[in-house]
Amino acid sequence: MAAYGALVSLMHIIDRLEKHPSPPISIDKQQVESLTQNVTFLQDFLDAYISPVVDGHEADPLERRIADAVYAAEDVIESQIVLQIHNRSTIRGKMSSFIKLFRARCKCATIDRNEFYHDLQQVIEEMNSISTAADQLQRKVSSTHAASSSTVIKKDVLEIVAAAQLPRKVSSTHAASSSYVKESMMVGFKEVLLEVLDKLTGGQRSRQIIPIMGMGGIGKTTLARHLFEHALVKEHFDICAWTTISQTYNVRETLREVLFQASGDSGSDLNEVELGEKLYKYLYDRRYLIIMDDMWSIEVWDKIRSSFPDCNDGSRIIVTTRLSNLTSQLRESYGVGMKFLDEASSWDLFTNIVFGGESFPHELENIGKNIVANCKGLPLSIATIGGLLAKSERAREYWVRIEQNLNSIVITNNDEFCLKILRLSYTYLPNYLKPCFLYMGVFEEDRRIRVSMLKKLWVSEGFLKPVSGKCLETIAKEYLKELVDRNLILVDELGEFSGNIKFCKIHDLLRDLCLKEVEKERFYDIIEKSPSVIDNERRRVVFQNVGRGVISEVSRSLSHVRSIICDGNSFVRPHNFRLLRTFRAHDTDSYLFGGSSVHFLGDVLQLVNSRHLAVTVNRKSKFPSSINLLWNLYTLIVQLFTFPSSIIAPIEIWKLHQLRHLEFVGGALILPDPPSEMVMMENLQTLRGAKNLYLNEDVVKRIPNVKKLHLIYDAKEMEGCLIKSLSELKQMERANCLSYLECLSKLEKLYCHFSFDCGYEEYLQRISFPHSLKKLTLYLDFDLELDEILEKIGWLPLLHKLVLHRGTFKTGKWDTIEGQFQSLKLLELNFCQGLKSWTMAESSHFRVLQELRLRSFDELEEIPSEVGEIPTLKSIYLEDCSESAVESAKKIVQEQEDFQGDQLDLHVRAVVPKRHERLQSLASPNFEVTVRG
Repeated sequence: MAAYGALVSLMHIIDRLEKHPSPPISIDKQQVESLTQNVTFLQDFLDAYISPVVDGHEADPLERRIADAVYAAEDVIESQIVLQIHNRSTIRGKMSSFIKLFRARCKCATIDRNEFYHDLQQVIEEMNSISTAADQLQRKVSSTHAASSSTVIKKDVLEIVAAAQLPRKVSSTHAASSSYVKESMMVGFKEVLLEVLDKLTGGQRSRQIIPIMGMGGIGKTTLARHLFEHALVKEHFDICAWTTISQTYNVRETLREVLFQASGDSGSDLNEVELGEKLYKYLYDRRYLIIMDDMWSIEVWDKIRSSFPDCNDGSRIIVTTRLSNLTSQLRESYGVGMKFLDEASSWDLFTNIVFGGESFPHELENIGKNIVANCKGLPLSIATIGGLLAKSERAREYWVRIEQNLNSIVITNNDEFCLKILRLSYTYLPNYLKPCFLYMGVFEEDRRIRVSMLKKLWVSEGFLKPVSGKCLETIAKEYLKELVDRNLILVDELGEFSGNIKFCKIHDLLRDLCLKEVEKERFYDIIEKSPSVIDNERRRVVFQNVGRGVISEVSRSLSHVRSIICDGNSFVRPHNFRLLRTFRAHDTDSYLFGGSSVHFLGDVLQLVNSRHLAVTVNRKSKFPSSINLLWNLYTLIVQLFTFPSSIIAPIEIWKLHQLRHLEFVGGALILPDPPSEMVMMENLQTLRGAKNLYLNEDVVKRIPNVKKLHLIYDAKEMEGCLIKSLSELKQMERANCLSYLECLSKLEKLYCHFSFDCGYEEYLQRISFPHSLKKLTLYLDFDLELDEILEKIGWLPLLHKLVLHRGTFKTGKWDTIEGQFQSLKLLELNFCQGLKSWTMAESSHFRVLQELRLRSFDELEEIPSEVGEIPTLKSIYLEDCSESAVESAKKIVQEQEDFQGDQLDLHVRAVVPKRHERLQSLASPNFEVTVRG
């Protein structure tokens, strides 16, 4: 919902101005109060507002009016901010050509405070008028009207369910029975059907709730209907009843419906309490099955649960829901998740719907398989497109057109059946989640979306509603989890050991739904070619692989744009957009597959209204000293186009109070010592690619909340930039700088790359780690003695991932001490020299270890047998290790197989050189041996 997101965004701007240590402007207190009151009221209004159906292609006029007024307020305030910042920089003698151009476009050489007050007051008066109209509308809405709306929505849902069996073409020689059609709709779900049948008719005697969960169109209602009509179910239960709940449920109507189906009594003269009591008495001592279709929250169950007795007779309640987390909220429950169909099941369903028992025409088979593959295993999509083709001509040309326009056909062909089912998931979203869901359409089809990047973008866009005591990143994480629980976003990959979502995806049909809603609400525009109509009020623009000519044409109309997302090689000159907040022209995940356009850092850092900047820059780029003018910058991600290279930051970078993430990729950032005045970067969470950072007490105080730290130390550059000799190093106490890592009490992830010449080992030996550390990677370009370092690391209580590259075991032994590595889940050691003997007193040293990876341990005698006794161990990976080490791993597997049998969780993979190819004879199902040629 564009209006709701705009309201939240406006409050973010006001709050930042109120709380910033040196805000660029101030707003009259009475105007702040008026804006805050209007925003709060309109947010509450929209939370309770049911938008009328005006036109399928048009947004609700009232919501549109709210959004326009809020956008106008943002324009007035942020234009004043930008002008004020540039005015101050002019006074200080820093007027750039960009500032001159900006001021010329605004046609103002001075800032008129009275004019700003007047412009903002006009907007406030419009918002007052809207609030008055909304208040009058709100007063007209009665509870009776709300109940009737609920009934209408229920009726729509029931019609959708009834339409679930799509018509198909029936040949003149063979008429398919309705039972055949119904059976075809269960293709791929028969195992789930049998699983639920078993739970319905067997198992525990106490009443049990069985949630059937999955995204819209996955087949939940179809499965429930098959169960409801199954002969075994009808024979087993005394009473069977079906009710559709929906989001806007009505408790009294729900109880009436169940009572009528159970007893024939309509209960029309009874109130809610009386209905509940009567239903309870009728169901008592009878074995019943109640199916509650389309449940959206636990609240409705909490209100009716007392009407369903538990007589220990095997009664069951089936709930279909799009909420995956409902199982944990329902007691006495056994959840069943509906998954996407696999390739074979998808094909079977498609062929059954299109041709029934007839053979598939050979000339259409390849096209048909492409169509099915593009449905991505969603039964709704397969059934819709199959129903269309079943009623159409069997011409190759027609099928090719269907293949090329699949998603648009599925969305628009059968609005009553398909689009309504999908749109319900969006319609019933809480307002605070709607902008987050709509934003998913920004990413191209089938895109694996990195969650850390997605959360940064959500934060920068300003539509995350603040929650007291939580940072915006935490709120973004919770919102993502809610969308996943509602089956609107798919989990593509979980983080290593953390359980957090690392990559997510969105189904193509849901993405198309996003784009339809986005177009209606004007939430953002996706530019793929030269548009026929250019909208001067664009707020967010996505350029997808378009040429400079199109971008140049569109750019002339983007005076109000706040976000620009560039995919592929689309090149945008960002300094044309004075109010821009989000500029993403670099994507870490797509960089390897074609790259991004190269920009100049100086151009990008002229955008003083920026919150999120992600760009690939020329290696000759330089930081402007005016970077501190970016008063509200949250994220700065820079990919250096030529590797390796470094950029020196100006001292003013320490004055970016709001900065949360500072990342340099493919190169390095050289940070100067902070200024003498005490400026804090208290919001900084990520610092990546910092080279030769001199950590001392003063520096760690400036970044107290950093969670992710990526450091590079290069002795040769240190000699040139920081020190002249080893004696000076000691004199300046820079050898102690890594001991200050211990002071970073929030640090969770640390990556250090050391490139030292002989004689600098002392620099690293003094390293100290904070107890908060969870992930540690040490990459050494020299052979450091590891004995003392590993002992320090072993006592870190929360560490669950350790990667160590190079180093030397001075004594040739590694004796792990009892109590060390208590939280470690991944241990990876690469090219560490000298280790011959590794001993463990018992497996409790690595009590939760899941993965062990060893590379180039050609002297290691054996892996301790105690490793095999670790109950959590899932995999061992060995590369270029000694024959005896590989054989000891095989012995561990054999012992585990003797104890657990063939169903072993542990898997070992050994990559051996050609000279050790005899080790291939050790291969078994749980022990893989690969010979590198």
